[in-house]
Amino acid sequence: MLQLLLTIIIFLIIVIPVGRYMYHISIGAHTFADPVFDRVDGVIYRIGGVDSKKGMNWKQYALALVGTNAVMVFIGYLILRIQSIGLFNPNGIEGMEPTLSFNTIISFMTNTNLQHYSGESGLSYLSQMLVIIFMMFVSASSGYAACVAFIRGLAGKTKDNVGNFFADLVRITTRIMIPFSVVGGLLLVWQGVPQNFDANVVVETIEGTFQTIAMGPIAALEIIKHLGTNGGGFLGANSTTPLENPTILSNLIELYSMMLMPGACVITFGKMVRDRKQAAMEAAGQNSVTVPALNEGRSLTARIYGREGRSIFLAMGLIFIIGLSVCFWAESQGNPALANAGLNQSMGSMEGKEVRFGIAQSAMFTTTTTSFTTGTVNNMHDTLTPLGGMIPLLHMMLNVVFGGKGVGLMNMIMYAILAVFICGLMIGRTPEYLGKKIEGREMKLTALCIIIHPMLILAFSALAVATPGGMEGITNPDYHGLSQVLYEYASSAANNGSGFEGLADNTYFWNITAGLAMFFGRYLSIVIQLAIAGSLMKKRFVSESTGTLHTDTLSFAIILVFVVYIFAALTFLPALALGPIAEHLTLWS
Repeated sequence: MLQLLLTIIIFLIIVIPVGRYMYHISIGAHTFADPVFDRVDGVIYRIGGVDSKKGMNWKQYALALVGTNAVMVFIGYLILRIQSIGLFNPNGIEGMEPTLSFNTIISFMTNTNLQHYSGESGLSYLSQMLVIIFMMFVSASSGYAACVAFIRGLAGKTKDNVGNFFADLVRITTRIMIPFSVVGGLLLVWQGVPQNFDANVVVETIEGTFQTIAMGPIAALEIIKHLGTNGGGFLGANSTTPLENPTILSNLIELYSMMLMPGACVITFGKMVRDRKQAAMEAAGQNSVTVPALNEGRSLTARIYGREGRSIFLAMGLIFIIGLSVCFWAESQGNPALANAGLNQSMGSMEGKEVRFGIAQSAMFTTTTTSFTTGTVNNMHDTLTPLGGMIPLLHMMLNVVFGGKGVGLMNMIMYAILAVFICGLMIGRTPEYLGKKIEGREMKLTALCIIIHPMLILAFSALAVATPGGMEGITNPDYHGLSQVLYEYASSAANNGSGFEGLADNTYFWNITAGLAMFFGRYLSIVIQLAIAGSLMKKRFVSESTGTLHTDTLSFAIILVFVVYIFAALTFLPALALGPIAEHLTLWS
């Protein structure tokens, strides 16, 4: 328990400077590395013919994002199909089958990184670099760019300008993703992660048998896999293997890499909204020394996160801590089926886990990778206890617990709008959020955005258990088989990418349906959320009154947590009851 507490405390410390740095990049403020990055950005703008100072409305921004991603999907699909060419292919990997290529390119472009193949045997080094690693950079940057545009819309400094997608994409890639990846990649190489272009090595073991050791640019993929909350492994067994994750230090590097950017997005949100409030006060000629301003000046957390960012961060943190506690407790109890077989369960349920990481770091990694929607694993989720496996499944169903590439923040804002709407109904007052009235258009779009996620998960799961193509992939009977199906589509719709790997998913049915879930789960939500931001930024600010619901308080953070859990219970509890909960009751009966 102590190591979990220390891990969280260190995260809370290191996320602060990263959040400040991302905030400065988002508003175009000066940073220490501008003399270098400005020149790099300028070259890219000239090559691409981009006017970085030209603003876009939300429709233009969404069209630029989707259009750019579509071009990359086409090129990436082509490379996967022809990867059998000799270039950077020392292991003689053949071209990918069409439906698997479709699933893979959609997976990596949507930042899901769901893998229906094993990386070391399914991809050439050319595909690993030009498709997988490249997509890991641009898909993450695309998501964070959308998040920054969404925040600009909420801050509402202008009526019809959420920024320039191409400028945001370039700045986030060159100023955050690449430099952080270089530093993190070197740290992983220092810890023993391979980085080369050698062919696989065949060695004779001490037992006299022969084993193939995978080689390749593993460290380069490994760091952006976590920093961009991607999750797709160079190797099929992902970060459970010593080649991808050799030491406890490499485990912590990977853990913090996937936590940093989503946490930093919340700080960026808080600071940008605070800037807007200060500008509004100055424009109105109000005295800057007001009660909220005094409180913000005295409060350390408000100065760090911004008042609005603090409540969002707290709500996310509470859900994360609850989930981590349940997962750690469940795995610590061991497995009664193994205990009945005579195996000692004093260490907890160690099936599918690395002894070097143990229960604590396995539970921490499991909860983090599905809360921050990364998808990387340092243990096999299919072997988790029923309640331990329910937590990552539930957090992907919620998709608001920090999330990856800004998604968690954007989704949590949807629940914040829903929360102020419900509270407004209780007192008969038009709901307001961030000084803007929430009216019919915003509520319809918010409801649609929130409903899409469970609809994708439950509809595709129902299709899978009702058709021969879906049933053929289920390898476990009864309750756990349903959990496998729910996990696959929750992971796809949440753009997470982890899986209960007992599922036989490399078939036409699973490749196509999971690909569609990933596509709609990514782009429908982003477009709707940008539309909400575009609608709110055109509204006039309303003055606070005694009836205004303050959304920057501890009480609102708790309300937000309850709203999220209530919605989850109404939509997912029946499915969870038939899957992991029923399995737990059967196992412990």
